[in-house]
Amino acid sequence: MSKLSDFRKSYELGELDEAQAADGPLALFNRWMDEAIAHDVSEPTAMTVATVGANHRPSTRVVLLKGCDARGMVWFTNYESRKGEELAGNPYAALQFHWVEMERVVRIEGRVEKTSAQESDDYFKSRPLDSRLGAWASPQSRVISSRAVLVANAAKAAVKHGLNPGRPPHWGGYRLVPDRYEFWQGRRSRLHDRLVFSLDADRWVRERLAP
Repeated sequence: MSKLSDFRKSYELGELDEAQAADGPLALFNRWMDEAIAHDVSEPTAMTVATVGANHRPSTRVVLLKGCDARGMVWFTNYESRKGEELAGNPYAALQFHWVEMERVVRIEGRVEKTSAQESDDYFKSRPLDSRLGAWASPQSRVISSRAVLVANAAKAAVKHGLNPGRPPHWGGYRLVPDRYEFWQGRRSRLHDRLVFSLDADRWVRERLAP
């Protein structure tokens, strides 16, 4: 195995100054997302979601961002999964986007709420058929004896629901309503740029953090 402590990288692709963030955190996030997509970043919408369980232990998983506007950041999943259970007990979470190819990280924190049933229905209908059947087939985060269980469940779901499966009652959307954004741009000599926006009443307060 390689000696991990020997790995080094010099970050030199960009910079982040206050002028670039003058329009506020959502505008900056949308611009960075557009640039990540334009630069063919691998999985630009992939984000790590961090939640905390009743035992006070944090856990993370990767999901895909499916909506972003002034109301917050949206993703869809199984409400009965580990993350769903943890959000039911503690409705606060943190998101992290890591666009390695652009040497950028965005962290977003806030309270999480379920999307409306209509939003969940509309998105579910837009998914490929196999993905819709998969939502019925997978008891997400539950122990199963083998992969054969999933395959059998998917076959049963296909027979039961046919070509137009409805949304399972245990599946739907979450929206994180941000109260904190942090934007990180890698810089040379580890003198990285970090700008943080914190919500104070109804306005965003911007500060620069030391790296």
